[in-house]
Amino acid sequence: MDYQATTPVDPRVLDVMLPYFGERFGNAASRTHRFGWDAAEAVDSAREQIAEVIGARRKEIIFTSGATESDNLAIKGAVGFYRDRGNHVVTVRTEHKAVLDSCRALERDAGVEVTYVGVGRDGIVDPDEIRRAIGPRTILVSVMHANNEIGVIQPIAEIGRITREAGVLLHCDAAQSLGKIPIDVDRMNIDLLSMSAHKVYGPKGIGALYVRARGPRVRLKSLIDGGGHERGLRSGTLNVPAIVGFGVACRIAAEEIQAEGNRLLELRERLRRRLLEELDEIYINGHVERRLPGNLNVSFAYLEAESLLMSLRDVALSSGSACTSASLEPSHVLRAIGVSDELAHASVRFGLGRFTTREEVDYVASRVVEEVRRLRKLSPLYRPQGGREGTKSVRGTAT
Repeated sequence: MDYQATTPVDPRVLDVMLPYFGERFGNAASRTHRFGWDAAEAVDSAREQIAEVIGARRKEIIFTSGATESDNLAIKGAVGFYRDRGNHVVTVRTEHKAVLDSCRALERDAGVEVTYVGVGRDGIVDPDEIRRAIGPRTILVSVMHANNEIGVIQPIAEIGRITREAGVLLHCDAAQSLGKIPIDVDRMNIDLLSMSAHKVYGPKGIGALYVRARGPRVRLKSLIDGGGHERGLRSGTLNVPAIVGFGVACRIAAEEIQAEGNRLLELRERLRRRLLEELDEIYINGHVERRLPGNLNVSFAYLEAESLLMSLRDVALSSGSACTSASLEPSHVLRAIGVSDELAHASVRFGLGRFTTREEVDYVASRVVEEVRRLRKLSPLYRPQGGREGTKSVRGTAT
């Protein structure tokens, strides 16, 4: 139940990867023998498979170590190359730390001005807020497609129209949405798109950055030098087995996106209904409908999420992003949508995925209900009769 943190490698993906650890071990940069040619062909095929999922061209896919590196390359690389045009970046308060920390590093080290746009209580940014934040010195706007904690889907196509009209680049972190909901970089006017294989049933340690090659052509300053690999944007020997796995994972996801989305939505709603029917004082964080089909983020009042997770040792859940799970601070995403610190510390993210079954959903629902009731009995603030008891709330639903 923590598929937003990572996904298992699909057996179909692993089967295709295995030969590239053995007999097909060539370096894709070796141009003088069949081992290198074979590896280069495999990389090109994977590049094509990834490009097809997002409506891009093969040459526009640059391989990285993951979405975090892709975010860094997109943001720092764009600012570095276009610095003569301006020194302003626009992003959103609910972005992944890879985006927010990259922006703060630019503020600290390069004198770049960054505008952090807020979101509504449903977690969705108003495109007009983005429009108002753009100025004559704006280089880049960075807005994630789907949030990694609360799963809400941002209006990227509308934001893309705004950035294109303003002549500003649009970067989108699509680590959570790739292969789960449709992406079309041309229709959505996305200029830079970050991706990661391990969120889409591929291996860890491999990702990609889409860099628009025309209409307009996007240029970046590289962060890693040494050999000129990946059109000079990311030097280093390519991880051929992982790249092959990434490509196959994207192909499978594209083939199954509609059916899998419908299945996950049914399972998520089954879980949500069980929790709402059997527990009081719970809050759904983020827009209920405009979210990833496999995501549910819930605050359980009158308990600590960590206590709940510790009591559910046989269930994999999280209290937020895996990248910030060691922090004692409340989730910056939940704070941004107006959740109190008390409820933020009582929030749990349920992430359903390709191998989640209905039986598992029913089991988890029963275990969560059981443990929430047990922990609340230990709370001196919780009263099952009268007072604040009896509220079943949904935060940020459309009205």
